[in-house]
This record gives sequence, C-alpha cells and structure tokens, in this order.
Amino acid sequence: MATIQNGLQIPSINVEEYNGTKRLAEESSKTFNTPKKRKFKEADIKKALVVAVSSRALFDLDEEHDLYERCGLEEYISYQKKHENVPCKPGTAFSFIKALQYVNERLLERNPDEEDVFDVVLVTQNHGDTSIRLINSINHYELKIERASLTGGSNPIDYLKAWNTGLFLSCDEDQVKEALENGIAAAVVQQQSVNQPTKQLRVAFDGDSVLFSDESERIVKEEGLEFFFKHETAKADEPIGEGPLKKFAERLGRVQKKFPRDSSSCFDNPIRTFLVTARSMASAGKRALVTLRSWGLEMDETFFLSGATKAPFLETIKPHLFFDDQMKHIQAASETGTPSAHVPHGIAQVYEKRDKIKRTLSSVF
Repeated sequence: MATIQNGLQIPSINVEEYNGTKRLAEESSKTFNTPKKRKFKEADIKKALVVAVSSRALFDLDEEHDLYERCGLEEYISYQKKHENVPCKPGTAFSFIKALQYVNERLLERNPDEEDVFDVVLVTQNHGDTSIRLINSINHYELKIERASLTGGSNPIDYLKAWNTGLFLSCDEDQVKEALENGIAAAVVQQQSVNQPTKQLRVAFDGDSVLFSDESERIVKEEGLEFFFKHETAKADEPIGEGPLKKFAERLGRVQKKFPRDSSSCFDNPIRTFLVTARSMASAGKRALVTLRSWGLEMDETFFLSGATKAPFLETIKPHLFFDDQMKHIQAASETGTPSAHVPHGIAQVYEKRDKIKRTLSSVF
C-alpha cells in the first residue's frame, strides 16, 4: 500500500518516520519563531560559508549504493527512476543541514540583506537523469538547496574550489582526503541512524588534528605522554598551529557573534559550539585555550577529558555533528547515537593504519 502526500508516492511503512521528521522541523521552527517557509535571494558564494554535502551524507542511500555495487550502474539507474517519487530517508548530515537552514532564517530575520550566511551545495556523482529523486526529496523536506554539481560518475572534488567550499561532507574517504590535501575542510560522515533536534545548530570539535595542527599529537605518539606534558608546559603561551577545521570553526564563531551573547540569551543563540578534547586541563589545557584566544575563537563549552571516553559527554551534548581525527572516538560516539564525522588528517592516521595491519597479521598467524 502507498499513500499520496504533497504529490509524492510514499510507502505506508515510512509515513510515520517522514511525518515525524517534518514535525521536528515545525516544532524547531516555532521554538526559534522562524517561518516554516521563507524565500530570499540566493547567497553570494564569495561571501557565504559554502557547505558542500554529498547525496549519501544528506540522505540514507545505503540500499541504493549496495544495489549499485552488486548489480551495476544500469540496475541502479532503473531503480532510481522507478522510485523517484519516493522520498529518500534522512541521512547522517540531514539534521546538520536543516540546522544551517534555521540559522539562515534567524540571520535574515535580523537583517534581510545579510550576506554572511550558509549556502548548501549538493555534490553528487549521480547523473542528471537519476537526480530527480534527489530533487523530489529535497523539496519534500523543504530543504533550501538550490545549487548542485551532478557529475555523472566523475570525481566532484575539482568543483569544490569553484564553489568556494568552506566544508565538504561525504561518505567517500578518498574524496575527503583529496579535499583535505587541497586545503578544504572536509570530513567522512559515518552512515548511521540519526534523530537529532533540528533547531539550534550544535557542533562539537576535537582539538588536536581537527581545530589544531597535529604538532602535539605527534609528540604523544612518538615520544609518549610524559614528554608531551613537558612540551606543552614549555610552550603553554605559544599558540598551536591551525588544523583543517579551524577556518570553518572561525566562520561559525563569526556568525554566532551576530546574536546577543548575554547569559539570558545564550541558549536562544541559533549556534552553540563545543570543544571535546582528550587533553588534560592542568597539564595541557592552557595551551589549547591560549590558542583559541589568539584566534579570537570562543567555544561555548569546553571539556578536558584527560583520556576519559568522549561518548557519554557527547550523548549529553547532542551535537548535530561531532568532528574527530581518531576512529576509536568516532566509532564509540556513533555507537551511542552521536552523528559523527571523521577527519582523516594527521599522525593518528599513520598509527591507526599500523594497528590495523598488526591486527590483521595477528588474526592470520
């Protein structure tokens, strides 16, 4: 059985899930006193913070991707055409993108001529002929996505600079690594079920190798914790180098400061940021805070965990996305329901690769 909603054929088994997603959006919109629909001029990509998102990060297309891997392109094209009036299920980055949209609405309420907004670009290797389902899904969920690169199987990375991309979210690790190598902030979105609120934009960052360079993390890996603590104490007043997501975090902070920051209004601010780091506070925390201050970057909440598991804190924070460079933190967060994005940057990647090889060899022998 199927029902017709907004001119779209929706399988009855998914109606409750889809309507639940839309109710969340409506409730969030009411919370921030924003209209459900709002038309405004297109953002200037030279001035906006452009977030490029792949179709598999935005929507849950695991089954479709599996069909493509098993049966090939022709079967995939046929399936997408047959189901183009069936909305795709929300993916891991869906709520994050929705939250960006709400921030834009709040900005434009304050200033209809605001140019420092978020602009979302869909970047997909789908052909135009198979993208009608994506367009229908975007319209079904009332997403404000007007720009796209439909590359028909070719590598979309070359177009990220043309879009002036400030952040790239994808499920393809190779593409994310290539983007990072080209100086574009990027992360691999973990494919998981997500039911995050779509109101205040909540973003959690790891410190070393994400906001900061991997300078200090290299010392931990290569020299050990004792030498690391001595190093951080000696350089406590010297800022750490920039990490791959520093500029994205800066832009978030710049937008955030357009809203009142007094204690009575802090939770009404449409953006809230978190630093969740394995660093110790007394032994290595000062340098992290000195670095943020030198950049003029403020985090609303900071957690120095001194090696404690991050997942329980992230469960409480409930971010739309959590960015970390180490897969052990990403996997633990994902398993407890936190939408997570891996930043494959820095020395941790070398050691994780070595550990993986060791585990494989030990299982063989």
